[in-house]
Amino acid sequence: MVNNNIVLIDTYNYLRRENRALTAVEAVYKAAKSRFRPVMLTTVTTVVGLLPLANGYSVDIINRNLEAGGMVSSWWQPLASAIVNGLLLATVLTLLLTPAMLLLPEIISKRLGMRVADHQFETEKS
Repeated sequence: MVNNNIVLIDTYNYLRRENRALTAVEAVYKAAKSRFRPVMLTTVTTVVGLLPLANGYSVDIINRNLEAGGMVSSWWQPLASAIVNGLLLATVLTLLLTPAMLLLPEIISKRLGMRVADHQFETEKS
């Protein structure tokens, strides 16, 4: 999830740097829209993979056996449960809180009339 936030912020910065006509709101919307599917895919695949173990089931693929409350699940259930719940919370934070925090300097500067952050990107010298 940390990487998802880093890539989301980097995408926002890239959009603001490359297209100066975009407002902060448009850049945040485009960045969040472009990162939504990768974030959801990584979260859903991990959660679905760990869900049986988090619910106390251990799957033996070789012997094609499903065991409820076995030795494996009793050892790994707390960890799997923590990972599943943490991923679900981190996904919500990534998709809702990070874009809101990217807009915070813009909102503060408009409401208070003071510049909080410099949104002007310097052009690269070639």
